[in-house]
Amino acid sequence: MSDYVNIDQTRGRPGQKPGENAARADDIFDKALSSSNLARVEEAKDAGVYPYFKPILKQNGGRVTVEGREMIITGSNDYLGLTQDPRLKEAARAALDDYGTGCTGSRFLTGTLALHEELERRLAEFLNAEAVLTFSAGFLGALAVLSALAGRQDILYFDRENHASLYDGARLSFGTLRKYRHNNLADLERLLARDAGSPGGRMIVTDGVFSMSGHLADLPGIVELAREYGARVVVDDAHGTGVLGENGRGTAEYFGLEGEIDLTIGTFSKSFASLGGFVSGPGKVVDYVKHHARPFIFTAALPATQVATVLKALEIMETEPHHRESLWRNVEQLRHGLSSLGFETLSSESHIVPVLVGPDELTVVFWRALWEAGIFTTPALPPGVPVGQSIIRTSVNADHTPEQIERLLEVFAGVGQYLGVIG
Repeated sequence: MSDYVNIDQTRGRPGQKPGENAARADDIFDKALSSSNLARVEEAKDAGVYPYFKPILKQNGGRVTVEGREMIITGSNDYLGLTQDPRLKEAARAALDDYGTGCTGSRFLTGTLALHEELERRLAEFLNAEAVLTFSAGFLGALAVLSALAGRQDILYFDRENHASLYDGARLSFGTLRKYRHNNLADLERLLARDAGSPGGRMIVTDGVFSMSGHLADLPGIVELAREYGARVVVDDAHGTGVLGENGRGTAEYFGLEGEIDLTIGTFSKSFASLGGFVSGPGKVVDYVKHHARPFIFTAALPATQVATVLKALEIMETEPHHRESLWRNVEQLRHGLSSLGFETLSSESHIVPVLVGPDELTVVFWRALWEAGIFTTPALPPGVPVGQSIIRTSVNADHTPEQIERLLEVFAGVGQYLGVIG
């Protein structure tokens, strides 16, 4: 009864108008309805410089059709160019015939397909891992792993530029979050040493390839510190799997550290040309996540069409290295070209090549000029990047032609000189 009285006094009785004999509570929608919170979005739309949610009508290799015209796309995560591969499309059609359009249930209950288990087995073999568990989205993988494993006395050490999914996973867990400066091992060691002797476990969590800067995590240094301080190492290799390493197994393979990484989180929405995510690692740990992670247990299973697509992409990764080789030739052409023009690319070490513009407004104007010249890309603004360091995020895939990359560089040069970004 007391609970009812409290609600009654705060919100008013049913049918009572706000303000009638009761104090009205704040409306939780106020933040959404307030024009000030969306003012910059509306201003950008009115000025014709809103760069997001551009609907693609058709895609073919390095080109897309948008608003009735063909454009060169840069910034896509289709690194191996497999989204248009006819073999992946055929695999998806066959799975559609066999399994239908969806699982309509969680893996825990009625949603596990033979295809799910085949993919987990095949992917574990590819990654040289004991076990793999798949998720309906890469984001869910980060949420599931961290929320299931980190308890109240445990401490998570995060690179400040880690992906948002990792931060949300940390928030869902009961662990304590410590953030170290980007790729700064001295700062990481300072935090580890400060916590030495306190109860609980330790987990160092990092992206393998940082999605905005294109930097690689200093995995050799992280592994060394983990050994010294008794910490586990978790790598989110969303942008590394399929691309880095002699066989495309990712950042750990690139550094020769596959046996030193405790868990790898990944996604199927990039090199695998599909949708979903995974975690690979020791069998018992993966099984624990499988039976304790709420984002996994209470989410509908990945549809068969997407699983079949990933299986075919995995087969191509294992047997056709020329896709990876083509990608890296294109990356070298792009990176060398931008650097030669005088653009600051933030010392990118990977297939993600950011172009630093700086101020938010100038970056959006830069984007608009690229757009008008037929280059489809998007800017990255705060909070996605530090204040004053807004970028145009570029990346090419295995299907871009040298002529398309030359055209991209030509447009960047013209816009950069016109806006004073380069001399």
